[in-house]
Amino acid sequence: MKLRDDSTEKNLLLEEKNRMLAEKQDYEIYAATLKERNRIAREIHDNVGHLLSRSILITGAAKALNASDALSPVLDNLDHSLNQAMTSIRSSVHDLHDESLNLKEAAESLTSDFTFCPVTLHYDMGFEVPREIKYCFISIVKEALSNVARHSNATLVQITMREHPALYQLCIEDNGTLTESNLESLLPNRGIGLSNMNDRLKVLNGNLQITIQKGVRLFITIPKEQEY
Repeated sequence: MKLRDDSTEKNLLLEEKNRMLAEKQDYEIYAATLKERNRIAREIHDNVGHLLSRSILITGAAKALNASDALSPVLDNLDHSLNQAMTSIRSSVHDLHDESLNLKEAAESLTSDFTFCPVTLHYDMGFEVPREIKYCFISIVKEALSNVARHSNATLVQITMREHPALYQLCIEDNGTLTESNLESLLPNRGIGLSNMNDRLKVLNGNLQITIQKGVRLFITIPKEQEY
């Protein structure tokens, strides 16, 4: 019986080791993909963007020097097309940068830079998180940490980001001394920050719950069913 138990335990340990290795490999692939997106965005901006800018300037100079009525419409169309191309390039570069944001690394950077009190981060999100969710969560974490430093007297903050089958979840808790009455008196000052949170969540059909009990707890959920 003991040999069977030892064998079962070894198999479980091996399965766990293989699972962790697979997760590590998946994350490395994901990180490499984000890095490549950033590289492509930089190359497009530096090379194609520069060539388009130069072409627009040359076209503008040609229009200024042109004395031919027959050539004017051609130059106008060329100028219009080049400017459309520049707008499209800028939009594509912007989208690539947005998609390349690593939510986990961004959250870790925020928590490590926060010096008011220790912050623990529990991260359990998939790799392909929509960019709107990424920026919403990062914005809320920034605002929440700012509020902790200004009002809470906390000695610990816990942040949890978790992906469920039907929703994304963000929970921010501190062990500060803020009470409900204190919160109400601070609302004129905190209102803008809370309003910004609610505005961001409203666009994503998200929900914010605030609980005051041995500190402040922000519990955010955003459903997955809509396309962002």
